[in-house]
Amino acid sequence: MWKKFTSFLKHYMPTGLLPRSLLIVIVPVLIMQIVVAFVFMERHWTSVTQNLSRTAVSDISFLANLRMREVGGDGERLSQMAGDIFNMSVAFLSGESLPDTREPSSFGLSSFELLHQSLSRELQTQIGRPFSVDTTTYDNYVDIRILLPGEVMRVLALRKRVYATNSHIFISWMVGTTAILLGVAGVFLRNQIRPITKLAEAAEEFGKGRNAPNFQISGASEVRRAASSFIEMRNRIERQIEQRTTMLAGVSHDLRTPLTRLKLQLAMLPPQAGVSELNGDVQEMENMLEDYLSFARGYQGESAVATNFSDFIEHIHQDAERRWQNTQIRLTTVPQSIVHIKPKAFSRCITNLINNACVHAKLVHLAAYRDKQHDILHITIDDNGVGMSEDKMEYVFRPFVRLDSARTDTEGSGLGLTIARDVARGAGGDVTLSRSALGGLCAHISIPI
Repeated sequence: MWKKFTSFLKHYMPTGLLPRSLLIVIVPVLIMQIVVAFVFMERHWTSVTQNLSRTAVSDISFLANLRMREVGGDGERLSQMAGDIFNMSVAFLSGESLPDTREPSSFGLSSFELLHQSLSRELQTQIGRPFSVDTTTYDNYVDIRILLPGEVMRVLALRKRVYATNSHIFISWMVGTTAILLGVAGVFLRNQIRPITKLAEAAEEFGKGRNAPNFQISGASEVRRAASSFIEMRNRIERQIEQRTTMLAGVSHDLRTPLTRLKLQLAMLPPQAGVSELNGDVQEMENMLEDYLSFARGYQGESAVATNFSDFIEHIHQDAERRWQNTQIRLTTVPQSIVHIKPKAFSRCITNLINNACVHAKLVHLAAYRDKQHDILHITIDDNGVGMSEDKMEYVFRPFVRLDSARTDTEGSGLGLTIARDVARGAGGDVTLSRSALGGLCAHISIPI
């Protein structure tokens, strides 16, 4: 039972912090109002109504007793006295009988029902003669009729004399002040939650490889502490990346020096067997060094800028056609769209996947579209090559993996797919492989923008 209740709450409870905080404030206030209103209606309202009814019936009983005595039994004098002293309209109807007694319905008329019961109880206790009470015919009056010897005494009493009519003022004040207080609480809660929202946005931007220069520490002490911890973490990560980049730059300089000497020595040798192979090895070592540095650097120093995505993809497509003239590379028309991306990193990501496809296929299809509903950029590279077994589609993303039967460039460093995924995940997205409709492989890039 408890599990069903908790699952019900999880299903219907709001997910945002602001609506949940408002519920924490509103629900207890509403429960308190309901309890207070119930106690007020049950105790105070009923008690006041009974006291007013008892007083009014006492006045009516006094007039009825005077009427039934010989002294003071003049109807006109009694009617005048009732109007002057008791503020009631009294008439004595000779030879009439009581009308049919009709109690008010309890549905939607609970106040009338309470008044009818209170008056009936007092009339039965204080007068003890047949009577009828009508609380619904007139808006401002209550019609009370009492059967006297040979006549009917009719009394029209003001409703406010027998009924607590000002109860709505209490309810109105209670509801009005509560609404104002809840409104003020909502404003304060939103101001307290805004720093948390900004912190979440800054963390999300940093996770996508973007900076949040306008982020400032604000809010409650706990939120300020979390924001300070986030900034310290971001600075440590940036310092670590900077130190790694600096170290790799030094390694690159140290490795390029002997490579340059080797290239000069090979250039000075006379043409003979093995020299061209050595030149190829040196060039491959230099290319592998560039790949290692690109992978380790991760393009962290580049900032995201507003880019026309249609022109960006078209430029990549033209470069690929110039490089791979023996492969047909098709491009699906991309709609005009401005996106914030890191151009160099993103270009390297797509180019690596296109190069990997062109090595093993004669037809490559490049397509891109933007999912406006979820604000995600999708790019697919399909080819008609030999494909790859599903159990290796995740394995080939590991660094330095080069499988002869896999869809990777066996002449490269084994970092093409790794760099592509690293760039995509650095922007908050991912790169996945699957079977293509063209018969080969499909590389799918998804980037939140």
